[in-house]
Order: sequence, then C-alpha cells, then structure tokens
Amino acid sequence: MKLSVAIASAIEALFANMLRSFLTMLGIIIGVASVMTMMAMGQGAKARIDAQISALGASTLTMRPGARRRGGRSLGAGAATPFTEADVKVLRSLPFAHLVSGQLNSSVTAVSGQTNWSTSLTGSDESYFAIHDWKPTQGRLFNAREVRSGAALAVVGKSIVKNLFDGMDPIGQRIRINNVPVTVIGVLEEKGQSSFGSDRDDVIIIPLTTARNRIIGAHPTTPKNVSRIELMVADGYDLKQAQNDLGEFMRERRHIKAGADDDFMVFNIADFIRARAATQSTMGVLLAFMAAVALFVGGVGVMNIMLVSVTERTREIGLRMALGARGSDIMVQFLAEALVLCGTGGLIGIIFGFAGAWVAAKTGDWALSISPQITLISLGAAVAVGLFFGFFPARRAARLNPIDALRYE
Repeated sequence: MKLSVAIASAIEALFANMLRSFLTMLGIIIGVASVMTMMAMGQGAKARIDAQISALGASTLTMRPGARRRGGRSLGAGAATPFTEADVKVLRSLPFAHLVSGQLNSSVTAVSGQTNWSTSLTGSDESYFAIHDWKPTQGRLFNAREVRSGAALAVVGKSIVKNLFDGMDPIGQRIRINNVPVTVIGVLEEKGQSSFGSDRDDVIIIPLTTARNRIIGAHPTTPKNVSRIELMVADGYDLKQAQNDLGEFMRERRHIKAGADDDFMVFNIADFIRARAATQSTMGVLLAFMAAVALFVGGVGVMNIMLVSVTERTREIGLRMALGARGSDIMVQFLAEALVLCGTGGLIGIIFGFAGAWVAAKTGDWALSISPQITLISLGAAVAVGLFFGFFPARRAARLNPIDALRYE
C-alpha cells in the first residue's frame, strides 16, 4: 500500500470518529506541550543564570572577614579584624590580580526634597565599576582623585531615580544620605534582580573615603577599614588556583598559624549561582520526567483506541484481505492512523507548548527561549509515541485470519 493512500485512509477513519480522535489526541497534546514548556524553561533559566554570572563577574573573587572567637564563643561572621586599604594596595601587586576594589556597605535613608527612600549604600573606588562591568547611561563615574579627596559625589541606580526623583533627571541634584549632602553625577545602566531576588539597581555608590569618614564611620580599632574586597582575576589564570593562592597569601598576611581556622572567607559568587542552578536543574529534570510520563500515558491511550478500532473493523480487515490486501498493507494502514493521530496531536501540542513557554518566561522573568531543536524533539517524541504504541495494534490487525475476520460479528 502506498504511504499517501494509507495516510488518506487514516485521515478518513479519524474524521469518522472526530470526538474519539480528539480525546485520544488530548493526551499527546498535553504531553508534547509539557515537554516543550519544560525544555524551554530549562533553556530560559540557563540563559538567565549565565547573564547573572556575567553581570557579577565570572572571574571575580570576593573576600570578607570571617568569624572571631572570644572565650570559646563565636562572635559571628564579619567579627574578625576588618581588611584595610593597605590590603587592597598589596593585593593589586599579585600576578593574577587584574583589578582590586575595597568596599564598605550599609543601609541608609536617602532624601531628595520631600521624598525619602531606604536603600543600600556602597562606598568604593573607581575600580568597582570596571569589576562589575557597570557603565553610566547618564552623567559620569567618579575618578581616583575624587576618591582620594573624599568628594561628596554619588552615582545611583535606576531604582533610585524612579523612587527618589520620580523619574526626573537626577544629574546635578543634591540628595542627603543620612543627613549628609552629596551631588548625583551619574546614573548606572539597569541590571535588574540578582539571583538572590534583590534589586541590584536600588543602590547608591559613593567614594570609599566619603562613606567611611562622613556616613558609615570608621572601625574603632582599624584605620582605613574596608568590609569587603573584590578581586578580578586576570585572563589566563585559573580561577580555582587563584582562589587558593589568594587564601594562602592572606593567611600569611594576617599571621594565621598552620592548622588554625581562617578569620576570613574567599569565595566566588558564580559558584553559589551555579550551585543554585544545579538544584533548579534537578527540579527541571523531575518536571521533564513528569512531562514524559504524560506523553507515555497519551501513548497508552492511543494504543487502547487503536485496539478498539481493530476490533470494530475486523470484518473490514477481513474484506480487504479477501480482496488481495497483504498483512503488510494492513499494518501500514493502522500505523499510518497512529502516526496521523499522534502527529496531529504533536502539532497542536507545539502550539500550546509555545503558549506555556511564554507564560513561564513571563512568570520567571527571563527571555522566551525555544530553539528549533526543542520543536523538532517535541514533534519527534510524538511521532515516536505513535510508532511505538501503534505497532502492537497494527501487528494484531495484520495477523488476523481473513476467514475468521469475515465471520466476526
């Protein structure tokens, strides 16, 4: 039997029982739509994570003071002796250090006119913007001379412009940060949410010396302190090796004895994001497995209906065989019906899959990502289900005895 004739016959048979055919296809539609949605969600989430790692700096190491013990009792993270600007200066001489930035961070209240806003304050130097690959969309960034002089200048994120200036041009405007007046000289490009859910654009960045001397305050025992140091590893150096070398260097500099616990932490934020992504990936695999189960259940429904169809059309099959149809012709006919049923369900499922992926992208706040491979895999899965679950009913129909089939009531 020609394939075109078999397909035409399959379409005619399916249209003869449209409701039953649609209900049978429903399992395939749901399965294919689920597979597409889950795969698109995985791709979109991966793209978002890659963008977050790129924004944070995939080759950036962060260092913070660790815990300190007194009388056998831990005083908590950050209680150890702070780093200093001298540490920052020395770290810049390391061979693998491309850029190094010291920072102070605090929560503050910023006031502009009659509007106030609680936000995050970062005091840092000019290297901070290069490490974070953060460029201004308006105005400019402060420079090394302004950091040394403790200039009362500020660079703000987009959320500050929206909430403190109501979207008006903030360049040249004076704001008060904890009652200390500073002048806004730049607005940073939008970064969006971090992987931990915080708004990266809700920040004010000022020179480190200004933050320490006028707003946050200096540490009572450590002059020129910084609460965090970020180091961008130069190209050509292994990040893990640089992380180990940095830890050894700081152990020597802070006179930590062999076997004693470190009083500082060196970590790569990208590792945290990748660890979180691995957890999400595991969940994605579980969801994809559930989608595959839905497709499998749809295939079982197809096989069930095809077996019913073989039973209902036993006399027709006997008549075809009596008129000269071979067993292979009967098998091709019923396989064609299963393929048309699953293929049609797959095409409809792809449409619903696009819709589901769009909803997931909007909900997850990532770009819609459906590659041609996802579409082909989903359609191929539907066709494979048709072949697999249609084979047994088709073989059963092909093996019918023509005489017994003609006698069937």
